[in-house]
Amino acid sequence: MKIPKLKKIMNNFIYSGAGLKLTENFEGLKLVAYQDQRGIWTIGYGHTAGVYKGMICTEEQAAVWLQQDILWASSVVNRLVTVELTQSEFDALTDFTFNLGSGNFQESTLLKYLNAGNYTGAAEQFPVWDLCAGQVDPGLKNRRLGEQQLFNQNKVISWKNY
Repeated sequence: MKIPKLKKIMNNFIYSGAGLKLTENFEGLKLVAYQDQRGIWTIGYGHTAGVYKGMICTEEQAAVWLQQDILWASSVVNRLVTVELTQSEFDALTDFTFNLGSGNFQESTLLKYLNAGNYTGAAEQFPVWDLCAGQVDPGLKNRRLGEQQLFNQNKVISWKNY
């Protein structure tokens, strides 16, 4: 009888200060609930769970929600990525997941390339995710480029790659 191989979880990262700064900068802080571009009620630093029209929060509550949301996104990345990562790669993937959701990350070509060991191909996938309602969104484009830059941080690019 053949025993199936279990996937070993290779990563157990915690979101860094650099990653948190990236998320805070792109999300911005809103203390009054608003509808995002897709019509989803949002508050704080991009928090959506249980948010309704007219809801308000304090900066402290927004920070708590952000930590909870980041913990969730970090756990998704740690669980789904089966190759070794650097801290900056993990941070970029966590912001990506925070913004787009676990389903989009799980089904993405980015994750498929990454888990196949194609780090360059994975990095090239960040800018693909710059659409909102079928249109290129300048904010999302900038965010994806920021994530891509963070993902590629500390990499030595060899002339042989060209």
